[in-house]
Amino acid sequence: MAVGQVLSMVNSTECLKISTLRKHTTVMEIIHAIRVTEKIETVPGRVDRVVHPSGVFLTDSPFATTNQYLHRRKLMEKVMEINGLTKLYKNGRGIRDVNLEISRGEIFGFLGPNGAGKTTAMKIMTGLMKPDRGNVRIFGYSICDEYEKAIQKVGCIIETAESYPYLTAYENLKQVSRFFHGIDDGRIDEVLDITGMLKYRNERAGSFSLGMKQRLGLAAAILSRPELVILDEPLNGLDVEGMLQIRKLVKHLSETENVTFFISSHLIHDVELTCNRIGIILGGKFLGADYTDNILANHDSLENYFVSEVNRNGSI
Repeated sequence: MAVGQVLSMVNSTECLKISTLRKHTTVMEIIHAIRVTEKIETVPGRVDRVVHPSGVFLTDSPFATTNQYLHRRKLMEKVMEINGLTKLYKNGRGIRDVNLEISRGEIFGFLGPNGAGKTTAMKIMTGLMKPDRGNVRIFGYSICDEYEKAIQKVGCIIETAESYPYLTAYENLKQVSRFFHGIDDGRIDEVLDITGMLKYRNERAGSFSLGMKQRLGLAAAILSRPELVILDEPLNGLDVEGMLQIRKLVKHLSETENVTFFISSHLIHDVELTCNRIGIILGGKFLGADYTDNILANHDSLENYFVSEVNRNGSI
C-alpha cells in the first residue's frame, strides 16, 4: 500500500514513533504527508496523533519530540504563494497564469531556457515589475499591496549582481548594511568569508572578475540574514571552484538556518545538484514541479525529465 493511501503518526511517551506499512519511506513523502495534515491532537510534552484526511501516515523511524515535530511543521510553512501570475509584453512574450507554492527550507530550482520567463517572474516576485494579473504573497503579505512587509525578510539578486566599482568589497557591503538594523563589521566579514571574498575585502570592485562580482552580490543578498533568498542565475560567471562553494553555501544555509532559496537557472546539471525541488517554465508557461528525488527515481536524470515534460506539453 502506498504511503499516500494510509497516513498516520502515533507517538509513544516522549518520542513521536512511526510504525510502517513500508520500510523505505522517503523524507519527501513524510514532508508531503505533514503538508496535507488535517488535524493535530497534542498533549504537553508530546504529539499524540496527526490525522490526515484519508487516514494515518506511517514510517519506521523514531521521528521527534514535540519541539522537534513543531520545528518540522515550521519547515512546511508556505513562504511564497504565486497565484495566476501573468505578465505579457507587446511582442507576446512573458508569463501566463503561473501558480506555485514554496515551503520553508526548500531549495527550489526554477528551470527553463533563456527567454522562458524566469527573470520576468522573479522581477514581479521582488516588486521590480507589476503583473498584468495575479499576485505573489511572501510570508502571507502581498507583494503588490504590502510590499514593505512582504520584502522585509527577502534577499535577492536579479539579473546582474551590481556593485559600486570605486568602492571596496567591504565598503559596498557597508552601504548595503545601512538599509538594515544590527549589521556590524563582524557580519560583513562573515558573509565575505563564506562567499570566498574575505581576502579581497579591501580591493575595489571595479577590478573584480565577473565571478567575484557574483560572489559579492551573493554576500549582499544574505547580509541581513534573510529567510527567503531569490537568486536569478547565481552561478553565472563562476568557475568550478566557485560553483562548488556557492552550492555548498546554499545547502548549508538551508539545512542549518531553514533559509528558503528560489533559484533560477538554465543549467540543468547545476539545478539537479543544488535543488531539492524543481519546476520547469517554458515559453512563459509553468509546466509543474516535483521533488528532485522523485524526478531522479522516475527519469534517471533531470535532463530526461525536462525533455519528457517539454514533449508532453508541446515544445516552443
